[in-house]
Amino acid sequence: MSDKIEITAHETGVVRVFAVDIPADQIATFTARNDRWPLRDALGAETLDPDHIDVFDTADLTGVGLPGYLAEGHAIPEDQLAPMRERLAAQTGAVMVVTSRAFAGTAQTLSPRAPLSLIASFSEARSPITFGALPDASAQPQQPEPEAQAPRKKPSDAAMSGRIAMIVLLVLAVLVAVMVWIAA
Repeated sequence: MSDKIEITAHETGVVRVFAVDIPADQIATFTARNDRWPLRDALGAETLDPDHIDVFDTADLTGVGLPGYLAEGHAIPEDQLAPMRERLAAQTGAVMVVTSRAFAGTAQTLSPRAPLSLIASFSEARSPITFGALPDASAQPQQPEPEAQAPRKKPSDAAMSGRIAMIVLLVLAVLVAVMVWIAA
């Protein structure tokens, strides 16, 4: 496969499905996450987080099928699945499902090669963000109250005693200064 896939640094919510042309008994080898992980090389990825990649045999999806797995497991809307439903349902053997998070926010160009071939790319459904009224009046923003004069506290007895002692010491210092000046 010679097609290039551009991944932007800010890509989110994209799910890519690849057919993996390997025998079912070798899937375990291809799901091992180590430095020599063969699917990273086959995908042509610089950065790849295997925690956001699933490799499995479609036979494991009995009763759900690949379209059901994508709809329920990755929130792919029906309007995107409908044109691909027959092809996805007919897919046999190993598949690899790669989400945008697998690229860890790294812009890169993928050049998938054997044993991978891109089946389809989908966008996960996103609910619009809405901000409703807060449920309780205590959760509402409070208006700042105008600065009111706080009632003055009466000074403590210790504060009053300290003030009186300071005044007495000042008076005594003035008297001593006057006596020294007269004596001189």
